[in-house]
Amino acid sequence: MARPRLRLHRCDLRRGESFSDAEFSGGVVSFRGAGFSGGEVSFLDAKFTSSEASFSDAEFSGGVVDFSKAKFSGGEVSFSDAKFTVDTGSFLDTEFTSSEVSFRGAEFSGGRVDFSRSTGEAPSGLVPLNGSALPTGLCLPAAWST
Repeated sequence: MARPRLRLHRCDLRRGESFSDAEFSGGVVSFRGAGFSGGEVSFLDAKFTSSEASFSDAEFSGGVVDFSKAKFSGGEVSFSDAKFTVDTGSFLDTEFTSSEVSFRGAEFSGGRVDFSRSTGEAPSGLVPLNGSALPTGLCLPAAWST
């Protein structure tokens, strides 16, 4: 049986969108290269379970992006080369368990992107290597820096 697929490649979501409480399970979802600008984009309480999700090359600019209380478990999620130039980005109380989540090459500039109350393993590419400083505005849990 084919896995369900949702592809929103290079789409432009300017006015804000809500994917709150969405469940991405056992399929493929791609926001690769999507533009999220202005307004509020919400993935509040979203669940990414045993799925492949890509936000690679996506641009989050202006406004608010909210992944608070999202759960990433048992799948692969990529934010590789994504750009975060938002006023506020929240990954508060987000759980990263038994999944491969990557922020390799992601850029953070502008406002605050807060992971400070996230739990589980740090996503790859998010914690600077060799004691390098965090980008301005990026907040990580203390447990991830040790």
